[in-house]
Amino acid sequence: MALVLQESLRALFYAPFYAALALGAYEKEGLEVRFVSAPRPAAAANGLFHGTVDVTWGGPMRVNHAYDQRANCDLVCFAEGVSRDPFMLVGRTPRPSFRLAVLTAVRLATVSEVPTPWLCLQQDLRRAGLNPELINRVDDWTMAENAVALRHGEVDAAQLCQPFAEEMIASGVGHLWYAAADRGPCTYTTFYARHATLAAKRDEFLKLVRALYRTQKWLHREPPEALADAVRPYFPAVPHALLNASIARYRALDIWSPDPIVPRDGYERLVAALVSSGFAKGTPYETAVDNSLAEQIVDENPQAL
Repeated sequence: MALVLQESLRALFYAPFYAALALGAYEKEGLEVRFVSAPRPAAAANGLFHGTVDVTWGGPMRVNHAYDQRANCDLVCFAEGVSRDPFMLVGRTPRPSFRLAVLTAVRLATVSEVPTPWLCLQQDLRRAGLNPELINRVDDWTMAENAVALRHGEVDAAQLCQPFAEEMIASGVGHLWYAAADRGPCTYTTFYARHATLAAKRDEFLKLVRALYRTQKWLHREPPEALADAVRPYFPAVPHALLNASIARYRALDIWSPDPIVPRDGYERLVAALVSSGFAKGTPYETAVDNSLAEQIVDENPQAL
């Protein structure tokens, strides 16, 4: 029977997960996977509890939120794919010596599709001694709308991921002010599932993690263009040159994990942002992370795809 694998939303920073599908990594492990999409990002965890989905990929943010909302929560993150924040601040004017204090004097459009980009940025502001509540912020536009607003001068800066950021930079309309990846390890995306499901289907999940690790090895060995070619079918509307440049920038920012082990420092950095914002109480690493599968696979040291 196929393992039902769910994406939370379609985003280019999830490239390792799409590459595993595109390159047949799961088939090479003898694992049948049925790939589905969540009806909306906030509902991604529901399928796990309803039994319609076996595993999903997304942020530990969702896992922390579920622990706050469900008395019977047993979700665990068990394989990291995105190890740094993939969002960027793009401004209308060049600021080669950008400091976060600049944001107190501009109109900023932040991401509305998912909460994590702003939750992490507000923590950066707090760490810099700034009050996030004083930012003149537009918080209800999509990234596509933010890009249009930036182009028309309706905002001074926008929080964007790829390929929106790259399109603004390549056109000369926008300039990279701040890449959130530069804050360091911040566990942004993992596989997660119910602990009970992991136990019941451990052999299948070991194959899933092995397929991801072999893809990660391939990703870090091959040039960015190879990854862009692999994931292109999932982003048919993105022009080839823009997709290549977007992937290359993400590679340069080192946002993709070298292996599936979920590191404590990356997880706890993310959780600190959730707690400081009041979004979540903060679920301990020992509760929300199960590295047993990833550690077993890393010890096996399988070959790259």
